[in-house]
Amino acid sequence: MFRYMLWQIASLIAVLVGAVAVLVMLTDLIPGDAASVLLGSRATPDAVSALRHSMGLDLPAYQRVARFLWNAAQGNLGTDAISGHPVTGTVLRAVPNTLMLAFGAIVVSIGLGLPLGVHAAEKPGGVVDRCTAFIAVGLISTPSFVIAILLLLVFSVRLGWTPVLGGGEGEGFLSRLHHLILPVVAVSFGWIGYIARQVRASLLDVLGQAYIRTARAYGLSNRTVLYKYALKVAIIPVVSILGVGIGDLIGKSVFVETIFGRPGLGALINSALRDRNYPVVQAGVFVVVVLFVVTNAVVDLIYAWLDPRIRERFFRHGDQ
Repeated sequence: MFRYMLWQIASLIAVLVGAVAVLVMLTDLIPGDAASVLLGSRATPDAVSALRHSMGLDLPAYQRVARFLWNAAQGNLGTDAISGHPVTGTVLRAVPNTLMLAFGAIVVSIGLGLPLGVHAAEKPGGVVDRCTAFIAVGLISTPSFVIAILLLLVFSVRLGWTPVLGGGEGEGFLSRLHHLILPVVAVSFGWIGYIARQVRASLLDVLGQAYIRTARAYGLSNRTVLYKYALKVAIIPVVSILGVGIGDLIGKSVFVETIFGRPGLGALINSALRDRNYPVVQAGVFVVVVLFVVTNAVVDLIYAWLDPRIRERFFRHGDQ
């Protein structure tokens, strides 16, 4: 298990280095450079040169990547090009709102997708199975931003049941929860259907195993076989998709919270892009990538702990 953890940490570091390299290259692709774009056409050459130096744009790309990673490891994500304040505090203040939305969507996705998948697997080809398949396809194929706009128009603008914009800051826990309802539904929509289909497929595979047939031969009820024996085995492959799922939900949260005006990473990055505040954009995207790879690594470790075959396969390949 220790070797598997080391492999996960090495993979995480490699992804972070690659992500920072891409961010640096994207900054280089801006016509002119980030400093001249930020200051505008009326800026003096000396002012542009000073800003280039403070942003590290006069360094080679590999040095900028190393510098960013070294500073990030010490908790320094750069300096706001407009206000001159450290970016770290600004980004970290936005993280809780994004995580609240993403993990709320995870709870809803699992809470609705799991029972839908179980009920569909109880009677394959039945009415519930067909309805679940139809609903799942609709949920999966509809983009989250479309769902967000429709929910906003219907439940906030038309019916007035939920707040239109904002996150309910300074208005108490219930207000924050009220503001969270529609964004969570919009983000979790597709993954409800996806988890339902994965649970169904995994359960049907397990229900065809010999030990399940043996349990039924002993006279155990279908419900006992399903919930006591089959489900706990069938859930393991579903855990493997949660790493990608959590990362995807974090990414969707960044876009959806922009639509709902929530003060999270999405709104921060969007505002920084409009203001051409590239240090804030880089820091915000970097934190999103960190959240993505860390959650993936944690889920992979949980998956390996639940299914020892994954660890054995890793060790076997490592010894060859």
